[in-house]
Amino acid sequence: MKKILSFVLLSVLLLCSGLSEGQRRLTEATISYDIVINTSNKTPQAADLLDGATSVVYLKAGSSRSDMISSLGTQATIVDGKTGQVTVLKEYGDQKYMITMTPENWKESNKKYEGISFSYAEEYKTIAGYTCQKATGKLTDGSTFNVYFTRDLVPVNKDFQYLNRNLPGLAMQYEATLGNMLVTYTVSTINFNPVPQSKFDLPRSGYRVMTYEESKGGKPAN
Repeated sequence: MKKILSFVLLSVLLLCSGLSEGQRRLTEATISYDIVINTSNKTPQAADLLDGATSVVYLKAGSSRSDMISSLGTQATIVDGKTGQVTVLKEYGDQKYMITMTPENWKESNKKYEGISFSYAEEYKTIAGYTCQKATGKLTDGSTFNVYFTRDLVPVNKDFQYLNRNLPGLAMQYEATLGNMLVTYTVSTINFNPVPQSKFDLPRSGYRVMTYEESKGGKPAN
């Protein structure tokens, strides 16, 4: 009887290991996305200014930093995995702003992405060497967006891409809105080397500090 139980247990363990084979828990990585602007002829200048923009995401345990870099300037969103506090750093020319957000502020700023449901299609493409499946996200207002994700990489931290956090894997290509423009983000490279802790350090000076409420009202902090 013991031999039978041992055989059954071994079979279950082998089955479980087979199901997880090829999957990787994404706890630390640098992910680079290329950005393509899809716009009508009404805003060609805005599209030109963002031509060649990139987004670089740094993941380290529960923390993340997302940098959007364009000819207009840079914007970094830093999520503290321990406290849930979020800091947005904006640098446009000589203008530098630091916007501090509580976890509640962060949720409010992303409220349009709450309740997204995904449907999955048997449609695949290879992106940056990973097999990616197509999914369609539907927002509560009825609007939709397309995303290709890989099940081979499963992020531990879900908040760095709020609209994709319910996916069962990493979004490798996805659509999002930026103002009145539709933009497509596509992974160009993924680096699994250790991410320096300094990436998540906040500047001590040189920025005008504002709360989330002040940033919405356009009133700088004293």
